[in-house]
Amino acid sequence: MPRPAWLPDPFVLTLLALVLAASWLPVHGEAARWAMWLTNAAIALLFFLHGAKQSLAAVLQGLAHWRLHGFVLAVTFVAFPLLGWAARPLLLPLLGVELYRGVLYLCVLPSTVQSAIALTSMARGNVSAAVCGAAASSLLGVFVTPALVLLLLGSAVAGIDFGQALARVLVQLLLPFVLGQVARRWLGAWVDRHRALLRHVDQSSIYFVIYTAFSKAVVDGIWQQLPPARLLLLVLCCSALLALLLLACHWATGRLGFDMPDRIAALFGASQKSLATGVPIAQVLFAGGTMGALLLPLMVYHQVQLMTCAALARRFQHRGGGPETLAPGQAPTGSGGVRDGGTP
Repeated sequence: MPRPAWLPDPFVLTLLALVLAASWLPVHGEAARWAMWLTNAAIALLFFLHGAKQSLAAVLQGLAHWRLHGFVLAVTFVAFPLLGWAARPLLLPLLGVELYRGVLYLCVLPSTVQSAIALTSMARGNVSAAVCGAAASSLLGVFVTPALVLLLLGSAVAGIDFGQALARVLVQLLLPFVLGQVARRWLGAWVDRHRALLRHVDQSSIYFVIYTAFSKAVVDGIWQQLPPARLLLLVLCCSALLALLLLACHWATGRLGFDMPDRIAALFGASQKSLATGVPIAQVLFAGGTMGALLLPLMVYHQVQLMTCAALARRFQHRGGGPETLAPGQAPTGSGGVRDGGTP
């Protein structure tokens, strides 16, 4: 029996279970300090593996399709943040300060990798462009996202100044990532062979952050500060944000003269936001008490984007046309489950 399209995938269900567990059994005191150290170590390992998995040469080679990739990067790191910033007068009264910060935070994140490629493949789009564009967004996101966070949310960043925040990004994110890139010469083949196994490391890091973040938020009274009506408004706002981006991307790529396979790659590459990158960056930059509410919009948007874009991909799949174009050495992704649990 096929899995219903409306049902959240196991990764999202696990995140929801962790939020409930943290609500009933939050970690605190000395255990919370040990959990924080363990989480920071897991994040360092996560970004080391991200560096070892990403082939910089392949990304640079694929960027020859500069109009498409330029469009995706411009939407991801310019249009999306500007939209979140411009929507402040509307969203702030509806959602409150903490949830609005979470919406603004998700706006500055890079695109997904696995989901964007899988959706493009399912929709018979330009998969080779999706591979290069998603990888480029992921690589740039390690550098650009913390800078945008400090620019747009500086007052909310962990109560520290710009120099301290930058030092934390360099030590906890960029240094492991660069070391992973260096180690790719020796570990690259092994990492490529064990991507499914390494995905569990990625997911475990996210699980640690979600549980510790919501434990701290529960101890600080997050559920007393966020009534159910506001959470419903958050779902509606995330859905409206995704719908606006999808419509704008589809219209803009048509005006720019992209063919349909490129329009599909741009649509899914520019509208997706990465939970796997957003969670560890938030752990590095934000104080624990603010992270619970900060990550809620990202978690909601992540599920909305998966369900909506999977439905769109199926509609594209049934249109006329030949099979997707694959990158050299890129295996077909298939039309099975689509999720972003193990790639940035």
